[in-house]
Amino acid sequence: MKLMIGTEHHIQLENCKSKLFCSCPTTGSEKPNTRTCPTCLGLPGSKPFLNKKALTEAIKVALALNCKINKQFLFSRKTYFYNDLPNSYQITQYELPLAVNGKLDSTRIKRIHLEEDPGKLVHENNHTLIDYNRSGTPLIEIVTEPDFTSTEQLRSFLHKLTIILEYLGVYTRKSEASLRTDVNVNIQNHPRVEIKNITGIIDPIKAAEYEIQRQSQISSNELKVQHTRIWNPDSKTTTEVRKKETEEDYGYITEPNLTKIEVSEKEIREIKELLPELAEEKAKRFIKQYKMKEDDAKVITSDLTLADLFEKVAKKIDNTLTTRWFVREIPKILNYNKLTLQEWKITENELTELLDLLQNNKITETTTQKILEELSKKIFSPKEYVKKQNLELLSISSDLEKLCDEAIKENPKAVQDYKSGNKIALNFIFGQVMKKSKGTADPYKVKKILEKKLK
Repeated sequence: MKLMIGTEHHIQLENCKSKLFCSCPTTGSEKPNTRTCPTCLGLPGSKPFLNKKALTEAIKVALALNCKINKQFLFSRKTYFYNDLPNSYQITQYELPLAVNGKLDSTRIKRIHLEEDPGKLVHENNHTLIDYNRSGTPLIEIVTEPDFTSTEQLRSFLHKLTIILEYLGVYTRKSEASLRTDVNVNIQNHPRVEIKNITGIIDPIKAAEYEIQRQSQISSNELKVQHTRIWNPDSKTTTEVRKKETEEDYGYITEPNLTKIEVSEKEIREIKELLPELAEEKAKRFIKQYKMKEDDAKVITSDLTLADLFEKVAKKIDNTLTTRWFVREIPKILNYNKLTLQEWKITENELTELLDLLQNNKITETTTQKILEELSKKIFSPKEYVKKQNLELLSISSDLEKLCDEAIKENPKAVQDYKSGNKIALNFIFGQVMKKSKGTADPYKVKKILEKKLK
């Protein structure tokens, strides 16, 4: 089966405090239609002017994706009639976009351009209302060539793209609505189908998978024209909404109220110097600086907040120990509780304090894991918690021997199995000792005592 998938990603520029063509704030009052002015309401006589910050942020993204920056570009009017579009046209870029011919791994980036967001439709009590607070919010659109031949390739691309956008400060995981994707799917000889406005990074994959399955069950005679569909995240299905427009249908014309924009080589160099250390570069540095494996470096640097937190803790705690906990235990806590680090709000103070207790043999690994789980519910001082809950490492030999004797006496079958050659039975007895000590017994000493007593 021949499969081609292309994408268009619309990303809100979260670093921009004002709209693309006026000075209205992009955040603030949530009361409908309060963050507006004649320009973003499309009133007669209003004139747009370009937000320089938005241009700088868009160029950063283009450079990070290895695009060629057009030193001259212009804006166009894309005409279509929809309730949330106050002018009945969108100011975007068409003939001369900001950047072209980029690449992320093997995926070609066709173009990157700036455009304004429309307003927002609000459906209440069988009525549709319009909130123009969002109208004019700065967007960049990243358009790929149809280079994906599997949804797994699309998944990998989205993962890497969002990491880059996060490092640039353009996108945050807590705000999935700021990333909207159109997925174009074409299989066999079927016309291309576009699925519009899919939010986040998971649903585009599910939408593509559904559409591939749907199209594969339809004969080419049944699907004769290009059309647009929408994704329903609840039913996990797509629904046709209209025939697909062609470029000619939009009646693009040059925006007469905005002159041709010029960006000098000097300005591009200055913006390039503002680029932060991206994930790929950071991973290479971590491998060298912290002597970690490549896979571990990729895990830690896949989340900017996690990478920054790791570096702060690694200044005070052994690199190997810090790496192990940041690669295994912290992601496990986040996944289990469906949290992001921003939502967790744990800091280097709590983590450094906790790992310092473990590093200096004040607590066991089991106790450390339990305290980390408690920290996911409420932030507190690990040192004070250990003291209050009597969780210090139990290492006095006489106390450990007493616990071992009790475990041996209470589990005669496991003892007999061990003495008969079943070495795994020792793990059961060991577990009983750790249970009696509430995880505070020194595991190394416990194992030595049990092996000695069970000879």
